[in-house]
Amino acid sequence: MEKKRYAVIHLTVSGRVQGVGFRFFTVDRANRYGITGWVKNLYDGSVEIEAEGKTSDLHLFLEEVRVGPASAHVSHVAEEWHEIAFPQYKNFSLSF
Repeated sequence: MEKKRYAVIHLTVSGRVQGVGFRFFTVDRANRYGITGWVKNLYDGSVEIEAEGKTSDLHLFLEEVRVGPASAHVSHVAEEWHEIAFPQYKNFSLSF
């Protein structure tokens, strides 16, 4: 039996990522991959994400976040990874 590996990633996404549906895109992709956590706009125009789940699913999620929705332009994604025993969040939500 394969051991499931879980992680949490903290992301700060820069570029044209506010006012273009980026947070709703993020929620949709998180739900697609079974990711839990939250996403919110920051005052400096960037978007902050905390996502947790299986490491393999987080890599797929991150690939999509790096691109964003069609109306966005992602110029940089700062990421910080940590392994965890199991996810703490119950769902993925918009945070304010």
